[in-house]
Amino acid sequence: MTDHAPQVGAPDPEKKTSPIFDEDEEYALDLDSETGACYFNDVAYPVGQYVLSGTELLHCEGKGLWVRRGEVRPLSAGGPKSE
Repeated sequence: MTDHAPQVGAPDPEKKTSPIFDEDEEYALDLDSETGACYFNDVAYPVGQYVLSGTELLHCEGKGLWVRRGEVRPLSAGGPKSE
């Protein structure tokens, strides 16, 4: 899944970015705000899309919200592959 997740960088406060929630965080859903897409820095991504914001893996959920799905650490040359 992370092989196909585009690196989108950090959210720019000047651009449209959908709310980002932790995966165990409860959030109130506003039924009027369902968009069928998540935005990150003015770019729309379809529901189900994963993106990387730095090392954070984000998943676009059904109400147009990003949900953090963990952290992806880059492999360093010659170092351990993962913890």
